[in-house]
Order: sequence, then structure tokens, then C-alpha cells
Amino acid sequence: MSFMRQNWYYVGGVLFVVLSFSVGFFGDSLNPLSKILTLSFMALLVHQFEEYAIPGGFPSVFNMALMSEKDVPDRYPLNRQSCLTVNVFAGYTFYIVPILLPNLIWLGLVQVLFGVAQFAIHGIVINRRLKAWYNPGLAAVVFLHVPIAIYYIRYVYDLGLMQTWYWLAAILLTVLGAFVIILLPVQLLKDKNSAYRFSAEEMQRFNVAEKLEHLSRAEMR
Repeated sequence: MSFMRQNWYYVGGVLFVVLSFSVGFFGDSLNPLSKILTLSFMALLVHQFEEYAIPGGFPSVFNMALMSEKDVPDRYPLNRQSCLTVNVFAGYTFYIVPILLPNLIWLGLVQVLFGVAQFAIHGIVINRRLKAWYNPGLAAVVFLHVPIAIYYIRYVYDLGLMQTWYWLAAILLTVLGAFVIILLPVQLLKDKNSAYRFSAEEMQRFNVAEKLEHLSRAEMR
């Protein structure tokens, strides 16, 4: 478990490579809907790698920029344990189940809308906090999550599989999913004395502390 806490996003990067070859070589044998949803899951892996590895820095973005934590931002409210729970245990399950049940169109719609919904956080909220045009995770949302979602929605419409109530169910479940998958684990596992702190290297990626300090000084002028 310790290895995964420290390296889960690198493991996700390896999984992305494996899935890339698998979909490339054997994708024709997949249900077309499962194939699209697998690509959506792969987008999630890229998204997570962008957030935590290259350029990384999301722990600082979340704890310092979003939550304004100053005392122990390396472990509160987000820490390595809650991070693993949110991104792997909950996140992977949330994305993989629709792949296995492709005929449940409303469930697939929830999966792709969840990726699109992240634009609200990365494209609007975080960018406003950092007064920037980019933050770790935004590129995957814009160039992967959104296009894949558009393709999935168009595909199911072209096949005549979409029903109006799917939209209502998907929107409600996307909101519920954000609470259950992200907010709830972070709240339950937050602890200012947590031993599962992020490393100094993880906190320094994307220079979030320096960016916030610069903004603070600019506001004082």
C-alpha cells in the first residue's frame, strides 16, 4: 500500500501505455461503446498524471489555492491516503464499471460527463484562484475528456440509443459522484496530524507556493 500511495499516478501512466497498445491492437474486438468509454478512462489516467507528475503540483493547488491551508498544506485536507482513495479506489471503479456495462447508456453518460464537469474546477475555479490560464489537469480536460464526451454523445444519438431521462439521471449522478468519489473521502480522511503527507518534491511541482506568494504581494501593492 505504501508503494501505491507514493507511485499510483506512475502506475496509472504505465496502465495508460498498456491500454494504448491493447486498444490499438485489439480494439476491433471490443463493443464500440466500451471502446469509447475505455478511451475516456485513458483520458482520466492522463489527467491524473498531468495533475500529479508532469507538471504535477495538484496537492498544492488543492490544499493551498483551493482550500487556503497555510499550516500543513502537505497533508491537509488532501493527503496521500485520501488521494489514493479518490483517484484509484473510487475513480477507477467509477470509470471501469460503465466499460463493463456498455448497454447502460445513462451510466456511460455519467462517466463522460464527469470528465467534462472537471472543466468547471480546472478551467474556471482554479484558474481564477491562480489568476492563470492553465493549471495541472486542464489540458487533459480540454483535449481529451471534452472531445471524447462529445464523440460518445454523438455516437449514441446516431444509433438512436439516447433517451431524455438519461440526461437528467446522468447530471444528478455526476453531481452525486463528485460528492461520493471526491468530497466525501477527502472529508473523512482529512487529518492535520496525518502521516500520509505529500513529499516536498510533490508540493514543489508547478511552483504553486511561489505563484500564490507573488499574487499576495501584488494584491498588497
